This record gives sequence, structure tokens and C-alpha cells, in this order.
Amino acid sequence: MDKAQFYREARSDLTGPLSGVTVVEATTTWAGPMAGCILADFGARVIKVEHPDGEVARRLLPLIPGSRLSLANETVNRNKENVRLKLSTRAGRDVFLKLAAAADIVIENFRPGTLAEWGIGYDDVRSVNPDIVYVSISGYGQFGPLSDRVGYDPVAQHYGGFTSLNGEPGGQPVKAPTYLGDDLAGVHGALGAMAALRHRDQTGEGQHVDVALVDSLLFQSNGKLSAGALGVPLERYGNQFDLAAPVNAYACRDGHVFAGVLLDSHWKALAKLLGRAELADDPRYATLGARIEHRTDVDTLLAAWCAVRPVAEVVQAFADAGLPATRVNTYAEAAGEAQVHERDMLQPVTLADGTRAPLTGPAAKFSRTPTRVRSAAEALGASTERVLAELGYDTTQIRALHDDGVI
Repeated sequence: MDKAQFYREARSDLTGPLSGVTVVEATTTWAGPMAGCILADFGARVIKVEHPDGEVARRLLPLIPGSRLSLANETVNRNKENVRLKLSTRAGRDVFLKLAAAADIVIENFRPGTLAEWGIGYDDVRSVNPDIVYVSISGYGQFGPLSDRVGYDPVAQHYGGFTSLNGEPGGQPVKAPTYLGDDLAGVHGALGAMAALRHRDQTGEGQHVDVALVDSLLFQSNGKLSAGALGVPLERYGNQFDLAAPVNAYACRDGHVFAGVLLDSHWKALAKLLGRAELADDPRYATLGARIEHRTDVDTLLAAWCAVRPVAEVVQAFADAGLPATRVNTYAEAAGEAQVHERDMLQPVTLADGTRAPLTGPAAKFSRTPTRVRSAAEALGASTERVLAELGYDTTQIRALHDDGVI
């Protein structure tokens, strides 16, 4: 299927499948903004409420070349409107409650109890909007022995066990190079919001959705939490794969490939490719269990074959044989891949300062309601006056809020 065929029934009159949904987002850094980013990409109207001094993401490095804008902020806060508002003030609380009263979803990722102290917690918002879907994202969740602790992404990765298996065998625990816990919590926050919204539309009932970074990492641990509870030994494999062999990152003449086999039929094809057809039915290697038992043997065979060949030759030979393999790319190299561009994973966007930058596009593709980066991250407070006017504030009231440092 080509792209045109996939989108042959696409509509152009909607922002996406969540067109018509309004989200108010009081978030900072990554996990909460990621949940809002997904909903905004899906077409929801997302109004981000940000501290008058600007949130953490605006100060994260790296900056976009030729600009003073943070790549992180531009990535995670696109497709949103921005309202500058000091939530800890009484006037700020009143503005926020008016925003929430007209919203379908509220997202926040402050330390549990913080927004309740400011008078804008779930119960406060529910008092003005009984069917609100209120999503709270935090390190350890809204309840539990550790719920009052500060919990950031790398802390969650280490607490939940992820780092104990990440890295090379015999090495030190290693965190992910991306904000893995924040990303997964953001995804589960968006999923939770959509599920709760479906329930609200069916029953009229709103609810509080509680998402923890730790829980999100544990849920995505491929059963390893259960294995740990059952006393099943867990080993660190690095680039090898516990369920198959040979699988690894192999050095070639001009780089590395990641390649391997899973099925017994794959092994037969690989044996032929390696020029060792006699090994296809060798009882030491013919079955998955046997190959895992003789992991070093088969891994060494494939490593030696790759070592004398360029990456492109190895990747093409595997593709021709119906076997999985890829060049081990840097992000810079991935950005040049035709596959990445055809899938619209880099979308040129004009930013608030006029700079053009390729921003990462939405992952999910919708044939009927396509999604895209519709607008850049707004400058701090760019939509404040317009949104307040929508809520009924007049020019005098808006000026007073500005003079008092609320907006």
C-alpha cells in the first residue's frame, strides 16, 4: 500500500479524531506535556496553562540552531494554545476553574496534593464541572507509601528495576537515553483520558485518572515484574536477546548492523547465507532451544561473516533472504532515512520566532482523520488575553490580572 491509497478517504475539515474535545493542561517538563501533546496531535484543543516565568521545558538544552528556543519545548508543546497564569494565587485559581468548567479533560503533573492546596485539585474542579476527566501524572501516584515523594524519570527507571537489566552483561545499571518513564506515563495519561472520556460519554460520569511513572514502566516491563515476584532469574543481555540466537549488534567494515534470527526457518536461511548450509539441520542449532544453548557458537559465526563486509551488503543480503537486519543508525542518520520522511516523522514547522525546524511528527496514522503538527509551540502567554476574553473577562479585568502578576 502506498501513502495515497492509505489516505484516500481522508477528511480535511477536522483537526483529527479528537476534534471538538477541549483539554486544559497544567503541566511542566515532559510527562504531563507529553500526554497533552498526544491529545493535541489527535486534534483536541489543548490550552496549556504555564507559570508566568515559563516552565522547565523552555530552558532545556539543546536549543534549536539559529534560535533561542528549546527543542524539547518545541517538540512537546506544539499544537497547543498557551495561557500565562500563576496558579498559586486566588485570582489564578478562579481563572483556572473557569477554564476547567468549560473543558472535557484536565491534565496535571505536579507533586500529589499541590493543586489541591491551590484550590484546583480534582474535587475543586469537579465542583464546577461534575463530569470532568481529571488526569494526574506523578512519580509514584496519588496514593501509596511513596506517593508524597518527589519522583522524576531516572528515579522511576532505577526504582522499578529497568536499569538493572539495561546495559552490557556485567556492567553497571544504565538508564535509558530518552525520558522513558515520562514518555510512557504521558502515553498512559493520554490513553487513560480517552478511556475515561468514552465512559463519560456513555454514562455522564467523570473521574480522576491516576498515572504514575513507576507504574507505567512496570506495566511495560514485558512481565519482568511478575518474574521478579516469582523468583525467576533475570539476566542482562545487552544487544543479545534472551528469547533467540543469534541476535546482536555486529561490527562490519564501515559500521554496525543489528541482525539475527528468531524462527527455525530463519536459521535455515541464515545458514545458507553464511555459506554453511550443512548447519541448517545440525541438532546443535536447528531448533530455537538448541541455538540458545549454543548462543556463543552461532553468535560467533554471524559476527565473523559480518566483520569482513560493509553494512549495506549485510543489510541487503538479510533483506533478500527474508531476514531482519538494520544499520545501527545515529539519530542524525535516522533523520536522513527515506522511511522516516515517507512516514512524516519529520515535519517542517515555522516556530514562534520565525525559525524553521523539522519537528517529530505523530506516531499513529489515521486514514480518515489525519494528524500533523498544525502549529508550533506558542510563545509564553500568546493566547492569554484571547482565552480570558472567551471566558468573559473584559479589558479592564485582564489588565488588572496582568498588573497583579497573575498573568
